[in-house]
Formats: sequence, structure tokens, C-alpha cells
Amino acid sequence: MRLTLALWVCLVAAAQGQEFAFEYWHDGRLVTDESDTLKGAILYDLQGDLLQLKRGELIETFTARKVIFFEIFDITVNQYRQFFSLPYSTRTAYKAPVFFELLAEGKLTVLCREALEHKMYSSFYYYGTTTRLVLVNKYFLLDEKGNINEFVGNKNDWISLMGNRGPEVQKFAKTNRLDFDDKGEFVKILIYYNSLFEKKG
Repeated sequence: MRLTLALWVCLVAAAQGQEFAFEYWHDGRLVTDESDTLKGAILYDLQGDLLQLKRGELIETFTARKVIFFEIFDITVNQYRQFFSLPYSTRTAYKAPVFFELLAEGKLTVLCREALEHKMYSSFYYYGTTTRLVLVNKYFLLDEKGNINEFVGNKNDWISLMGNRGPEVQKFAKTNRLDFDDKGEFVKILIYYNSLFEKKG
């Protein structure tokens, strides 16, 4: 009974302790649609396509229409992340500026957007299921003409997309124990794939 209770406490603590980057202020900079570069602390909201910039006591709010680019040093993963405002059609044929994170650029240019979704999980401490709010990464492909299309697929779909380089990339991922489902590790896989097409010397 003690073990079951301890497990339940750990699970609850883990769920409550989950960190979402958009909940924090990050040091960064942004470039406005008027080409002004502003620096300060940034709080972003990809679902709402908004960001706030804090400089001293002043807090300004910007929409994706007013920002070309922004960059933050994400304190939850200790690395820089870059975002661009790009025209995209979400629910209608009309395209509007939305924020995308740039994950990799090259032969395969991959963008990402975050979304919070409720997912059902089997419970370890009682019969049935439980609902948890999780962060989902949605991936998009940017082609040479500037078209953006959502990519819905798994590891095998990515490997297939990479054509005859797929087996080589798969071997690289396996050797380095990189998981396609882990965003940070997936970026390393994409960087490796794009490096195969870089001109040498």
C-alpha cells in the first residue's frame, strides 16, 4: 500500500512540475515590421500568436502581424530558439501571419508550432484512465516557394521523406540513440540530414 501511495505522489508531483517554456520570461530580442530591433524579456504565446516584451517597467504586446522575427534563450532547455512570423492559412483559404519556430534549414526546412492538448492516459494507481494537459509539437515543411504544409507522420514517414538518405539517417539516429519523438533529439537528426547536402570545401 505504501508503494502504491508513493508512486501516486510521484506521478502527481511530476504532472504538476511539468515546465512549459511559454510560462516563463526569456531574455531575447525581436525585429518589428518596421525593422526595429528591440531587446528585453520575452513571454510568447504561439497558440494566440502574441508575444510580450518587457523592458524595465514597460511591457509591450505584439501580434504576429507586427513582428518579423524573435529569438529567445529558453531557460527550460538552456538554448536559443528562433521564431519567424510567416503567412499561413489555418482554417480558411485566407493567409495570415503566424509564429513558427525554425528547427532546421536546408534540404529539409522544418518549422514547429506548440499546442496544449488534453490526452487520455491509463492510470497506474486506480482502474480507468486520467486526462492530462500535455504540450504537443506540430511540424511543418517549408518549401523553396514559401509554401508551408503541416507534416503529420511518425518516424517511418520522416525516413521515407528523406529518400535514399533515409537509411543513413536512421543509422545515425540509432548509433547516437536519438529519438524522433523527442523534439531536441529530432532537431539533431534534421541537422545531420541537411549536412549530407552541404558542399564540401
